Amino acid sequence: MMFAKVLALGAQLVLVDTVPTLNVDQVCTGIAEQGGVTFHDSAVAQEKKDCIDSEHAIRDELAKQWSSFNASDKVHCTNESTMGGESSYTELLTCLEMARDVRAMHASEPQDALGTPLGPPPKR
Repeated sequence: MMFAKVLALGAQLVLVDTVPTLNVDQVCTGIAEQGGVTFHDSAVAQEKKDCIDSEHAIRDELAKQWSSFNASDKVHCTNESTMGGESSYTELLTCLEMARDVRAMHASEPQDALGTPLGPPPKR
């Protein structure tokens, strides 16, 4: 049982070396169909293409920044952005940026010996 957990953790850590390949087709189909008058609207195909192009551009941006993100945040955000069947590079990048910003915010706060934020100084 313990071996399976270690193996799963190892698989997740390997995952963080490169930007994951996500299937954005399902999320882009949904976005395009929400904007169309009907599911047969000719604009739906163009909306879907625009969405897929946008997601690929975001993946390219994500690839440039990938090494700057924390490894545990990469695992967490990748798992979160692939949950539920619809994957999005937009969601993945947003999650990573938020996690990075929270880490930076907490790094500037006073901490105890264990790294726990002490919070604001008491008011007098």
